[in-house]
Amino acid sequence: MKKKYETPLLDELEKGPWPSFVTEMKKDAQKSDIANDGLGQLEKSFRTKRGYWKHGGIVGVLGYGGGVIGRYSSLPEEFPGVAHNHTVRINQPSGWFYTTKALREICDIWDKYGSGLTNLHGSTGDLVLLGTRTENLEAIFAEYSSRGWDLGGSGSAMRTPSCCVGPARCEWANIDTLDITYVLTQEFQDELHRPAFPYKFKIKTAGCAVDCVAAIARADLSIIGTWKGRIQIDQNEVQNYAKKGMNINAEIVNMCPTQCISYDGKTLKIDDVECSRCMHCIAKMTKALRPTGEKGATILVGSKAPIVVGSLLSWVIVPFIKAEPPYTELKALIHKIIEWWDENAKPRERIGEVIEIKGMRSFLEYIGVPPHPSQVKFPRKDPFIFFKDEDFEKVYKKGKY
Repeated sequence: MKKKYETPLLDELEKGPWPSFVTEMKKDAQKSDIANDGLGQLEKSFRTKRGYWKHGGIVGVLGYGGGVIGRYSSLPEEFPGVAHNHTVRINQPSGWFYTTKALREICDIWDKYGSGLTNLHGSTGDLVLLGTRTENLEAIFAEYSSRGWDLGGSGSAMRTPSCCVGPARCEWANIDTLDITYVLTQEFQDELHRPAFPYKFKIKTAGCAVDCVAAIARADLSIIGTWKGRIQIDQNEVQNYAKKGMNINAEIVNMCPTQCISYDGKTLKIDDVECSRCMHCIAKMTKALRPTGEKGATILVGSKAPIVVGSLLSWVIVPFIKAEPPYTELKALIHKIIEWWDENAKPRERIGEVIEIKGMRSFLEYIGVPPHPSQVKFPRKDPFIFFKDEDFEKVYKKGKY
């Protein structure tokens, strides 16, 4: 008979209008010792203001160095159900598209070997399965892999590439985010499953600069869909927005980061040369504005959460690159970026930190990308990139500008 824990402190998290993980853990605790003892230990943590999880070294499945995060309780006698409480990451489909059959399959296997608790999704993208024992890991992997699922990334490795829903649900996607993510996942299988990097490396792909996956804030390498042509304007639809109450000058013109839009009450004009393709105006006036011309991607590098030098946002490395199958140029560029980072980083240094330490010059020279004004991180304030005269001479001779 499982011990039933009193959880007055956790009960507070069930109050209010929002769903609570505590409620779900209580449901699962009726059939799972892991969830039940997890509740007991968490209540004790709330009461004593101490954490009782410990990392017990590397744990995983044969042939894989990642995909499993080892976790043990430091109170195994008091809470035996969570003496082992490992997390298993499952590589999600591109754009997080699941059928109900697939979700039931995942949950049925997890109920068989683990706690039954899941997290959809982790910030990296993986479907996360919370709580199992070491002796169950090989069986879990065998059952999932036999049905076509794979483990995700963890540790100092390539993390599972993720993307927005792209052209599957969004007419504004400038690139096929789903295909790019699938192809890159296949390309970097060894880097995903066998950690050999200084630290983690995340790739996220967004179909446009609205960036629904927050790639610019959360990915070491961001692939953002963009275009080279003009923004097509339907002036009749512009007037419809105005008639329905939109203050076009306040909501569109004054919000443009490059101040390339003007509106005189009748006609909306856009100076496309000055446009940074941020998508704000298009996202606000979807019936009136539309990108035209050649589609491709902007490559940004360097965002991360605060650990060593604080949080960083990505900055542009390649303003425009073709993003069409088989993505030869894109894959070659990513390999070069990773090579430079791997050669120059200390343990637990993300690529953005290494660029700040080593400088943009050595990075650009190694990956073979010429300097460009778009690479300036702080426009008109602190360029921090210093160019030599010969840099510009090489570019002009090649006819790049």
